[in-house]
Amino acid sequence: MYTRDGESYFVVDAHIALWDARPENQRNVHGKQFIDCFYDYHRNLSPEQEVWPYEEYLYQGGDRLMRDLFEDGHVDHAIFQPAHLGEFYRRGFGQTDEAFELTQKNPGRLTYNHNFDPRNGESGLERLRADAERFGLKGVKLYTAEWHGKSRGWKLDDPWAYRYFEVCREVGITNIHVHKGPTIRPLDRDAFDVADIDHVATDFPDLNFIVEHCGLPRLEDFCWIATQEPNVHGGLAVAMPFIHTRPRYFAQIIGELLYWIGEDRIQFSSDYALWTPRWLIERFVDFQIPDDLPEYAPLTTAQKKKILGLNAAKMYGIPVPEELRLPDANEPAVGPRGADDHAAV
Repeated sequence: MYTRDGESYFVVDAHIALWDARPENQRNVHGKQFIDCFYDYHRNLSPEQEVWPYEEYLYQGGDRLMRDLFEDGHVDHAIFQPAHLGEFYRRGFGQTDEAFELTQKNPGRLTYNHNFDPRNGESGLERLRADAERFGLKGVKLYTAEWHGKSRGWKLDDPWAYRYFEVCREVGITNIHVHKGPTIRPLDRDAFDVADIDHVATDFPDLNFIVEHCGLPRLEDFCWIATQEPNVHGGLAVAMPFIHTRPRYFAQIIGELLYWIGEDRIQFSSDYALWTPRWLIERFVDFQIPDDLPEYAPLTTAQKKKILGLNAAKMYGIPVPEELRLPDANEPAVGPRGADDHAAV
């Protein structure tokens, strides 16, 4: 819990990872390219005092994760969103066994989501069923630009993908987190395009589609889709650190999201260990839309509380202390919101 100026915030970090990109786990040069790209994002968008040494960045480990999130980071609950990247890393990038073990030891603080790849065909469907039972899955994280043999990406509306979403329905996986954001070397930018979100959100209205990184750099495309699809949500991973390097750009991002999809469908994410949550949370609570951007309504304390944790807590059924709750919003499910719809703090 984070308290500032007499207000307390229940914080859910909705997109974290525990990865291993050390040389002994790198399968080829692409494994190094991938983590180097991560490190460039980390180094270039972080305050100087928050930059890690490169060697530490390759693998953080569970003890450091627990300290960075829960002792130093103001986080009440966090959700693992692991990427496999088996073409680049021998044991995979996201560390399934270590991350899941942490959730077993800290069930009140951590939730484990897993992943699937529809290019695995029938065997992958059986694996998804087994993983759902083993991990008690409520959600999955999908990487549509991940390489698979000669394939360098897939689309959410592929026929095989639809079979996997049908299994998700069958086993109770309702939250589909999809990386639709900046490209990461050596992955292909176009494989992260947001257009296929439109298809699956319409065809699977009983599933939540959380577009991680809110479609950046395709924010406008994402907003036009999400405003028409009430089961599409925006994750702020990667968007958050612009609060430091380009605060006006961040104001435009959050302003557009609030205008198009509203405060109930936006989720805070540090994208740990790309960034640590403490400074992002502190700066977001203090952040306000600049006065010279009057087309965007001022951010309210209630909006910040929803974005920082209450929205993800509601989606995942995470208990929130009564004193930190807010009344349910009465916003329209679709359609843009006007700048006059919210009063200033």
